[in-house]
Amino acid sequence: MTLEKHTILQQYFGYTEFRKGQELSIDALLEGRDVVGIMPTGAGKSLCYQIPALAMSGISIIISPLISLMKDQVMSLKEVGISAAYLNSSLTQEQCQIVLHRAMNRQYKIIYVAPERLRTASFLHFAKSAEISTIIVDEAHCISQWGQNFRPDYLAIADFISMLPKRPPVGAFTATATARVTSDIIGLLRLCNPLVVSTGFDRPNLTFEVDRHSVKYLALIRFLENRVKQSGIVYCATRKIVEEVYSFLSRDGYNVTLYHAGLSSEERKRNQEAFQNDQKAIMIATSAFGMGIDKSNVSFVVHYNMPQSLEAYYQEAGRAGRDGSPAHCLLLYSKQDVIIAKWLIQHGIKNPGATNEDRAIVEANELERLKQMTFYATTSKCLRNMLLHYFGEVRSTNCGNCGNCLHISDSSAKTEPQSKVSKTSISSSREYIPHACKTSPETNSCEELYQKLKALRNEIAKESNVPAYIIFTDATLLAFAQLRPQTLDQMAEIQGVGAVKKERYGFRFITCIRQETSSFSSAFEQEDAHFGCESEKQKVSKQRSKSRSSWKVETQFSRGTETRNANTPWTNDEDSQLQEEFYCGTCIPQIAFSHGRTRKAIIARIKKLKLM
Repeated sequence: MTLEKHTILQQYFGYTEFRKGQELSIDALLEGRDVVGIMPTGAGKSLCYQIPALAMSGISIIISPLISLMKDQVMSLKEVGISAAYLNSSLTQEQCQIVLHRAMNRQYKIIYVAPERLRTASFLHFAKSAEISTIIVDEAHCISQWGQNFRPDYLAIADFISMLPKRPPVGAFTATATARVTSDIIGLLRLCNPLVVSTGFDRPNLTFEVDRHSVKYLALIRFLENRVKQSGIVYCATRKIVEEVYSFLSRDGYNVTLYHAGLSSEERKRNQEAFQNDQKAIMIATSAFGMGIDKSNVSFVVHYNMPQSLEAYYQEAGRAGRDGSPAHCLLLYSKQDVIIAKWLIQHGIKNPGATNEDRAIVEANELERLKQMTFYATTSKCLRNMLLHYFGEVRSTNCGNCGNCLHISDSSAKTEPQSKVSKTSISSSREYIPHACKTSPETNSCEELYQKLKALRNEIAKESNVPAYIIFTDATLLAFAQLRPQTLDQMAEIQGVGAVKKERYGFRFITCIRQETSSFSSAFEQEDAHFGCESEKQKVSKQRSKSRSSWKVETQFSRGTETRNANTPWTNDEDSQLQEEFYCGTCIPQIAFSHGRTRKAIIARIKKLKLM
């Protein structure tokens, strides 16, 4: 092994701790064991196979179904200093040969390939000659006829592996897999006694709701009217509906863009980048805007039409709240959606690589999944429990935080407890900066700095010709704004800042932070002078001095708010929220603020739950 796993995690990716399930998967692959990883969107699946690729000698082959996904992954890896490439139909034959030649010369650690590439003589020759450390199957549910995106080309993977002179450990990863699909993955890939790592399907920060009663566009407007500053996705069943919703929302003054397969590749790319860079707040799209979309600050996902399966719905809805913040997933349902979905199943584009028999089986399976999706859209039971039950998890109690549990759509259900929960859990005005501090110059300065850092990130992204999120995620920028690192070493301690990004971008962000911190200090002194609060001024000055020497401080997570729940017992829902925040890399001060508890109490609870 070339590097130790923890060193790789921190040096390249900027994290100090593994999330749930990551280390188990990594260790198994490093020990030469096959792995099946089932982790929800945003759980960090990529690190499960990227870290072993760097820790082992040789080249890791990652099989992926989408060109856009490959490009984004390779671009992200290059930004942190990892040599990677992809092979797919977007490259010319000459370009493919150059990639293979460089790979043979050990210039790459990771190569992404489309499944159909495995059948070509040139790639097979390369694979037989090269030292292959691991083979990873991404979006592994595509191998199953019971999966929502069956790809016949995936069925050739096992034969490809069998032709290699030495079989490497094989990893298969997906966000959505029922027990039946998981069994198919193991059998069809011919995995050898694989370690099955399932981190659970629950996303506690997501609130699910189904609106079955309203006129759809009016319901959408009602949902969006208090979310003008938030980033979100509206999924529609057809290109025509995308165009209509886009036209209506544009007319009504919303900052929207659109995405579907009928647009040119240049227009799709331009619109996707505008959304990822926060130039457009809302993306109106078909399911073509799908796997591999990596945007951390999506606050809501609306399905204007019912999807064809719960797998597709959960995967698309899971694009919300990837930063661990509360997010809302709304399904606008009508009986017409069932008719549209059936038509798309029966008359949609069929996989050209499938036999007629395969197509008949897939269509029957798709119609069965549509039934399950319809049950979800029409049930009065707990929506979260129904989703989890579909994926094999059984809960004995309702979640208390979905539309059915809260009766969000029922205007007669306005009891005080429900009203209280909906204001906190499904707030329509959620922002990154805590509302409790809105009136303080401290928080105003934090918001101003956050926006300046985003503007700087967009500027750097434009210079580098990469999506903005690849520079730093929104969560990392928020940590910069809250913690205000004054040196590169201080910056390196923040989650998401690896060695390469620190050296490449750190100085420009530090300069921006220092400039804003100077303005922030002056604002605070002026406010203290206005109110004549000498003792309070001294107190704040002392805190600020401490910030400059240690920087891990209590500034943005304000005075008194950390102890509002100090004497209340911990609930299961609060523990679930704590786990989600911890696994998403949220800093301790921020967790303490959100729970109304001291940092000491948060650390004690983390230890009690055996999260560290």
